[in-house]
Amino acid sequence: MLAGQYYDASDPELERDRLHCRDLVFRFNQTSPLDEKIRQGLLSQLIRAKGSFFFEGDIHFDYGYNIEIGDNFYANVGCVILDVAAVTIGDNVLLAPNVQLYTATHPVDPQERLTGLEFGQPITIGDNVWLGGGAIVCPGVTIGDHVTVAAGAVVTKDIPANVLVAGNPAKLIKHL
Repeated sequence: MLAGQYYDASDPELERDRLHCRDLVFRFNQTSPLDEKIRQGLLSQLIRAKGSFFFEGDIHFDYGYNIEIGDNFYANVGCVILDVAAVTIGDNVLLAPNVQLYTATHPVDPQERLTGLEFGQPITIGDNVWLGGGAIVCPGVTIGDHVTVAAGAVVTKDIPANVLVAGNPAKLIKHL
């Protein structure tokens, strides 16, 4: 799965891991924002964080353990991270409401898709990145340092450092 090869999501070990993640995410989403230590503790059982981080509720992860975030990370409400492959996020990253990071994908050939096999491709987000509200990052994308992704953008290809991108698919708007 982590190597980007086809895998069977109904594998008992993967089902167990997803259920464990869903349980912790459910508890996070049901815990009062006033109970910040409990919420951080629940997420610390899932993700690997190199420093301070904060997620508003509601969130959704597939496994959690494939997510690594740098220092000074903030995700607003409605964050979805489908982490069947590695999701690596740098320092000083901001995710606006309803940002979605998708490493999971399926074969485009209908006959292959019927086998039930799927695969994932990693996502890497550099330092000092801001993903605007409702932005979607597709499987296999790398976003460079110091990038702003406009609200509603769909990032289907790698983004170089120091740029603003917008649109569907996201296109370079200007150099920063």
